[in-house]
Amino acid sequence: MDLGPWEIAIIAVVILVLFGSAKLPQAARSLGRSMRIFKSETKGLISDDDDQPRQPQDARAQAARLREQAALLEQQAAAQQPQLNASAEDGTTISGVPLSQTEPGRKS
Repeated sequence: MDLGPWEIAIIAVVILVLFGSAKLPQAARSLGRSMRIFKSETKGLISDDDDQPRQPQDARAQAARLREQAALLEQQAAAQQPQLNASAEDGTTISGVPLSQTEPGRKS
């Protein structure tokens, strides 16, 4: 069943009468946006299949970075520890926090 030029023209006139000339450009824009979204989502689904083998490697790399950061923080804490111990021995600080002279219960 082929549609000839007259049938297509009649269908176009019926659509124009039903929806009006103001609604047709909006409908075409909406259809275009929907098609772009559908196309990008389809590409996303296809690329998701490719990304799955990479995820464990990314997780391992992130875990290695976190271990490096933890080691760096431990080194910094170890470097600070002698200073904290020296301050606690002179009685002016405890764990690096200065004690005030007016603190209740403290002997001057």
